[in-house]
Amino acid sequence: MALACFWNLQAAQAQILGDGRTEPWVEAETPLPSFPLERDLIPFYVSATTPNTFLVDGRTLGIGEDGVVRYVLLIRTPGGAENVSFEGVRCETLERRIYAIGRQGAWVSARNSAWVPIVFNSYNRHQAALAQEYLCDGPMPVKDVAEARRRLGLR
Repeated sequence: MALACFWNLQAAQAQILGDGRTEPWVEAETPLPSFPLERDLIPFYVSATTPNTFLVDGRTLGIGEDGVVRYVLLIRTPGGAENVSFEGVRCETLERRIYAIGRQGAWVSARNSAWVPIVFNSYNRHQAALAQEYLCDGPMPVKDVAEARRRLGLR
């Protein structure tokens, strides 16, 4: 949690301009991607304590002009149930946002699509793992999509 506080402080300090004004962050408009295909899914390691499989759709992985890393996430349980979501991570503030949820091969807008802090607990470990280990370099996104794909295990 201390890391998150440090990143938020860094972000606030970075926004202060020479004359004391702050520059507000503006999020880019984000169109919904196509629904994920099995061949494009990249598994990533979360924890030895979870039985679920976590995958990112490599085709949808992108870093926006606004600094947000966006991707489609698929969580598969051992019984075969799947949760699919289109999400974004804002490394600067260590926040995440769910834009849409996948239902029967189509996207449905998320009910609460606000930016929320990434919580470092076992329930949300996949979000923390994505931010800390794969998509962010401290308060900055990785340098490019190729680097994110490399970290996720694609060569």
